[in-house]
Amino acid sequence: MHSQNQDDFIENRTYDEIKVGDSSHLVRTLRPEDIQLFAVMSGDVNPSVVDPEFAASGLFREVVAHGMWSGALISTVLGTQFPGPGTIYIDQTLHFSRPVTIGDTITITITAQQKFDHNKHILFDCVCINQEGLQVVRGTAEVLAPTEKIRRPRMHLPQITIADKEARYQALIARARGDKPVEVAVAHPCDPESLKGPIQAAREGLIDPILVGPEAKIRQLAEELGLDISPYRIVNTRHSHESAALAVTLVRNGDAEALMKGSLHTDELMGEVVARTTGLRTERRISHVFYMDVPTYHKPIMITDAAINIAPTLEDKVHITQNAIDLAHVLGIEQPKVAIMSAVETVNPKIQSTLEAAALCKMADRGQIKGGLLDGPLAFDNAVSIVAAKTKGIKSAVAGDADILMMPDLESGNMVAKQLEYLANALSAGIVLGARVPIVLTSRADTAETRTASCAIMALMAQAARKKGDAA
Repeated sequence: MHSQNQDDFIENRTYDEIKVGDSSHLVRTLRPEDIQLFAVMSGDVNPSVVDPEFAASGLFREVVAHGMWSGALISTVLGTQFPGPGTIYIDQTLHFSRPVTIGDTITITITAQQKFDHNKHILFDCVCINQEGLQVVRGTAEVLAPTEKIRRPRMHLPQITIADKEARYQALIARARGDKPVEVAVAHPCDPESLKGPIQAAREGLIDPILVGPEAKIRQLAEELGLDISPYRIVNTRHSHESAALAVTLVRNGDAEALMKGSLHTDELMGEVVARTTGLRTERRISHVFYMDVPTYHKPIMITDAAINIAPTLEDKVHITQNAIDLAHVLGIEQPKVAIMSAVETVNPKIQSTLEAAALCKMADRGQIKGGLLDGPLAFDNAVSIVAAKTKGIKSAVAGDADILMMPDLESGNMVAKQLEYLANALSAGIVLGARVPIVLTSRADTAETRTASCAIMALMAQAARKKGDAA
C-alpha cells in the first residue's frame, strides 16, 4: 500500500492563521520548453521571446521569458501555498526590473504586508530575485483569503512532450547547407509534392535540380502551383521510363552529383539504377535508410532496409549494415551503435533472423563489418529503451541507445518506419546507399518537407564525397 507524505497534499493557511510578516517561497529555473509551453498556452509569439535570430538583434541580445511567466509564478504561490486553496485574486501590480533568460533561477517570495478584517483581504508584497541576487520583478497582490481550512490531495499534472517538428526540420536544413548546392537529377517530377520538394530544397540552398520529365507537363504543373522554375534546367522526356533512364544517364556522365525520385514508381527508377551496364551499381549491395528524428527518442535514429531489399540474405545484410554505418559517419557519429533486430533478444534456431544477428555481430568482431558497434538479436523494446533492456537483464552498450536499427526484412522495417512517421510525429528522410551517388527515394505519399529533409541528408553525403575527393 502506498504511504502518503506531506508532499502528496496541498493545504491552505486561513485568514486568521496568517500574520503580517509571514512569507512563503518558490524557486524555479527557466527552461527553453517553459518558453515554448507559455507561448502555446497564451498565443504570445512575440519574436523577442520565441525567435532566437530576432532576439539576438534586440535590446537584450538573447531570448527572454514572457514577462507574465514570472507573474504566473507569483500566482502559483498565492494559489497553492500562501494562502493556498480557496484564495481569490482581487488585484495585482507588477514592475519588471530586468529580463529573465534561459537558465536563470528565480526565487519568488510572497510576504503578508497588511490585513483587512472587514472583508478578509490581505495585501502581499511580491518579489522575484534571480540567482545573482538581483530583483527581476516586484509588485503587490491583493487577495480574498480563505476562511475555512482546506487540505486536498495534490493533483499530479500530465507529462508534456514538445514535439517541435518544424524546429527539428530547420536544424537539419541548416546543418546541410554547404558552400555549393548539389546538382541533382530529379526523375519525373510530375505531381505537386514531387515538384515542390526539389524546388523547396533549391530555395534552401541544398540542391540545384535538373528536372527530367515531360517539359510541357512540368511547366503547366509549376504554373498551377505558383512555382518559379525558370532558374532550373529541364530535360524533356516522353514518359516516366525515359525520365528514369535519362536521369541515371546524367549521373553516369557526371552532369549530376545525385539522383532524386519524382512521381514515378520505385521499381521503374531502381530498375535503371541497378542495370549492369548502364546503371549506378558498385561492389556494394544497394540499400535504403530511413533517417528519423522521433520526439520520444533521445536522438535521431536510422532504420534499414525498409524500401529495397525484400528478404535480404546474410550476405546482403553485411552490405546493408555497412552502408548504414558509413552514412552515420557522414552524419558525425564516430562509432554508431547498431541494433540487429528480431522479435526476441535471444538466439533461437527456429527464428532465422536471430541466427543472422549473431553471425553479423561475430563478423563485426572479426572486422568484416567496420566502424560500428553491433549487438543482436535485440527486440524493438530492448533496442530503444534502457529500462526494458535492464528489466530483461540485457547488458549491452547498444541496448536503449541504438543509432541504427538493422531490420530483418523489408516488411518489418517499412512498418516500423511508417508507424514512427505517422503515429509518433517523426521527421523522416529517405536515402538510397551503395550506388555511385546518393539517391533520394521517398514514397509518392511523402510531403515536400519530407523530400527536402531527404535532400538535406543527400547534401551531407555529397559534401563528404567532395571532401574525400579533394583530400585524395
